[in-house]
Amino acid sequence: MSTRPSAPERTPWHSLPQADVAARLGSDSERGLSHPEAAARLAREGPNALAEAGRRSPLAMLAAQFTDFMILVLIAAAVVAGLVGEPQDSIAIVVIVLLNGAMGFVQEYRAERALAALRRMASPQARAIRNGQPTLVDARALVPGDLVELEAGSIVPADLRLVELAALGIDESALTGESQGAEKRLPALDDRDLPLGERRNLAYKGTVVTHGRARGLVVETGMRTEIGRIAGLLSADYGRTPLQQRLSRFGRQLALAVLAICAVIFIAGWLRGTPPLTMLLTAISLAVAAIPEALPAVVTIALALGAARMVRQNALIRRLPAVETLGSVTTICTDKTGTLTENRMRVECLQVGDDRHGALPAALDSPWRELGRVMALCNDAGFDAAGRAVGDPTEIALLEAAAAVGLHRPELEQRHPRLAELPFEAARARMSSLHGDEAGVLVLVKGAPEAVLPRCADRLSAGGEAALDVAAELARAEAMAGEGLRVLALAQRRVPALPESLDAEAVETGLRFLGLVGLIDPPRAEAGEAVVACREAGIVPIMITGDHPATARAIALRLGIATPDDIALTGRELERLDAAAFEREIGRVRGYARNDPAPKLRLVAALQARGGVGALTGAGGDDAPAL
Repeated sequence: MSTRPSAPERTPWHSLPQADVAARLGSDSERGLSHPEAAARLAREGPNALAEAGRRSPLAMLAAQFTDFMILVLIAAAVVAGLVGEPQDSIAIVVIVLLNGAMGFVQEYRAERALAALRRMASPQARAIRNGQPTLVDARALVPGDLVELEAGSIVPADLRLVELAALGIDESALTGESQGAEKRLPALDDRDLPLGERRNLAYKGTVVTHGRARGLVVETGMRTEIGRIAGLLSADYGRTPLQQRLSRFGRQLALAVLAICAVIFIAGWLRGTPPLTMLLTAISLAVAAIPEALPAVVTIALALGAARMVRQNALIRRLPAVETLGSVTTICTDKTGTLTENRMRVECLQVGDDRHGALPAALDSPWRELGRVMALCNDAGFDAAGRAVGDPTEIALLEAAAAVGLHRPELEQRHPRLAELPFEAARARMSSLHGDEAGVLVLVKGAPEAVLPRCADRLSAGGEAALDVAAELARAEAMAGEGLRVLALAQRRVPALPESLDAEAVETGLRFLGLVGLIDPPRAEAGEAVVACREAGIVPIMITGDHPATARAIALRLGIATPDDIALTGRELERLDAAAFEREIGRVRGYARNDPAPKLRLVAALQARGGVGALTGAGGDDAPAL
């Protein structure tokens, strides 16, 4: 069997036909690998796991507390004080140094333990096809060329090129910042340089299947996966905080000044005839007295008190100097999904004809009643035993909006049991469900406006059947999308009986249009207040997200991060800028969209290089390197 290519460039798997992918991997898209071949590749490629950076031992953490220049000066002063016969000074300095080191060590050790607890996760299992038979294996044992099965609720165990799927949706928000699930498709994509979120025929390690099922060939494992690439960027140097830099500079300047003064006193006394040994002891005593022994302890105590207060606000401080750094911040770069927003979809508005509401009206008259019924029934989301909504975020939002006005899916299904369905397909950009009805079979359809409206013959109004202006409804949908909303069109029709052949072209035609639904990942209630507080404190907020530009702009405008006159750049546009243009633009841009982790890291570094103190907040794996 052939092996995978070892070229240094990353293979654009999304742009290759399935047959070429299987050939390059030396695999079979029907039977997968044999057990001996999988074992050989595992020995050659290594486990499908992320490399962990060496963690500092407690002893190393303790030793690091005594490497600051000011601390070294104090240690030297203690030694000198002991040598010249001032044991009480020496003991006092040593006690202060040890207390200072102990406080810093305890804070860092507790923070490291908390972070280690956050990192611990069970190793997931994967369902691989080997020798044509499904086999449950540890995800660490997957190798390039393995054929893997996915189903709703699965965690994708490696980077996969999809070769078979049925209505597959994956939550990729941790990697891309997109709150809505990514609907997957099979055909190869022409553009080799597509952003990560637009490679619709790939599934990425660590993301979660929200609905549907699929099979895919493993194309990358371990540190070569997209999440592994993010982990590789985490080796960035922490650098020294502004407080550490100022204390180090102060310590050096103080030491030089004390040494100069002591040298002058020693030479002056010697020239006056005082014995050299006496003058040496006098100069050394003055040097010890001039060193502010309590300064490091006072600083550490103040920072420890600040860290304790922040812990009460659910903020974990890993290194004490970061407390002061937060107070020096001039620019805050914030991710959108999960940080400024709730990372869940919500129905923002519904449009029926000229009427627009923020939710379904309590008085469910026609056509609002029919619109809500489609939202609840043409839906694959549901609730688990604990009452939590499970499924695709968009479908959960529709289900919850319908339930809010009493349209509960289980009750509706008793009157309209589902008989069949046409699952969502990217090529059709819509889904349909067929339900029993007193007048025959009710066909309910939802999907992209441009995929649903042309298949509608009329619309349902308060007065009954009405003429449909497709162009006007598409314009409404476009205007809603310009507000950063994800827009769905809902329609229905009745047929006498369940068709013998469920042909989408035949079933999804002659529809009656009901209305448009706009969904959004809503801003957090406290986000707007936080932005106002930042501006009042002289801090400039900037949004850096992997989300769609229109969505990012809408949220930025709503929260006051950007104004209508501010410009936004995408990751691709950033990559095209040379160093001079990049430096020129960075000062006036308030929003960056479609950014991968590497451009985020570059942006944060550039903001810091301008002389300010930059901070970043984020909630996803794509934020980790910049964080």
